[in-house]
Amino acid sequence: MSERQQLHLNLFIHDTGHHEASWRLPESDPRADLDLGFHQRLARIAEDAKFDSVFLADSPALWGDPARRPSARLEPTVLLAALAASTTRIGLIATASTSYNEPYNLARRFASLDHLSGGRAGWNIVTTAGDAAARNFGLDGQPLHRTRYERAAEFLEVSAKLWDSWADDALVGDKDAGVHALPDRVRPAGHHGRFFRVEGALNVRRSPQGHPLLVQAGSSEDGKEFAARWAEAVFTAQPTLEEGQAFYADVKRRAVALGRDPEHVKILPGIVPVIGDTEAEARELEAELDRLIRPEYAREQLAALLKVEPERLAFDAQLPDDLPTEDDVEGSKSRYTLIVELARRENLTVRQLIGRLGGGRGHRTFTGTPVQVADTIQHWFEHGAADGFNVMPAVLPSGLEAFVAKVLPILRERGLFRTDYTGRTLREHYGLPRPGDRYALASAVPASV
Repeated sequence: MSERQQLHLNLFIHDTGHHEASWRLPESDPRADLDLGFHQRLARIAEDAKFDSVFLADSPALWGDPARRPSARLEPTVLLAALAASTTRIGLIATASTSYNEPYNLARRFASLDHLSGGRAGWNIVTTAGDAAARNFGLDGQPLHRTRYERAAEFLEVSAKLWDSWADDALVGDKDAGVHALPDRVRPAGHHGRFFRVEGALNVRRSPQGHPLLVQAGSSEDGKEFAARWAEAVFTAQPTLEEGQAFYADVKRRAVALGRDPEHVKILPGIVPVIGDTEAEARELEAELDRLIRPEYAREQLAALLKVEPERLAFDAQLPDDLPTEDDVEGSKSRYTLIVELARRENLTVRQLIGRLGGGRGHRTFTGTPVQVADTIQHWFEHGAADGFNVMPAVLPSGLEAFVAKVLPILRERGLFRTDYTGRTLREHYGLPRPGDRYALASAVPASV
């Protein structure tokens, strides 16, 4: 193996597991989605295993058909604040939308989480596709894809100004002089832009990491440009090695073109491992889960993503030839293309496609023994497709327990994953520098003559 940093591994917590039928197994608690103790248990298992972080997805709308699977969600920054009190080292990454929040409130929430956790907060930045969310915020439908990313870019500009509005040395706490903070070291944002007007300084001091780790999950052209500009970690769905390699090289190249160090942009595909002591045992668990899928619910979901009527998707036929193109889709463009290409490439029927998506919604699914799972992780890592993985167990907590007990020892034996934490902040886990104060950096640049 060439000299490289070790793998980065995040635990993606998704109620009872990423397989849509996981909640129907006898071991699963269908009410786990709102159970703090359940989430604390998972976070502690991941922390004991030295994962980089736990990760929570989110949406400002009800997630799909509530008959299909658990669809309630605790607000992720609130949940992670609770998890911060029951863990000490693992990173805490929450998803939040730039389309349905305001910079001041959201910057404050993430700065607060970074303080409360001692520098372990991360923000997964999403622009939120779908009309359902838009209608929850007084809109008739979702803004255009390009408009959502333009708003997101300005949202990040404002957030960065707010996070840096307090200099690191602003707080002096001088009791004798009666000066708590130096007023000239607390700078107003003073932002007047296309989407936002934000005048004042943040009412939270600069946080332990400078600002929370910035994560991004879009893989469209707009998404990759946004990631190259802002993201320090990119969560992505790449079902094949070749697609993973192409995405990895593309985002790193774009980052270099913007003057960034490509090692400061970690590419972390999702992987859904289904693990058995033998391959036959793993296949048996996979088959059991797939048998529990309700195809009529899954077809409704697929039809909504493909922008067609469900009746056009015959279970035992392939996808229609006259589907919309990606350019016609204003929702999740990259996920749309991923699913259509998967179906076309492998000549899948709708029923077969539903089965493939039931486990990981387009992420890399892998069913096999611990050695086989470790081999595929190592192969992607060593062949330019990943800096690590977002681990998405098909069933929780058992899938996480199997990964920790049976796969991690193999990765450690091969020198691919840490045996202990070497830092305390999420940035330190990722080997990333603490960002400098933009105002201090600007004042240090000599004026041109």
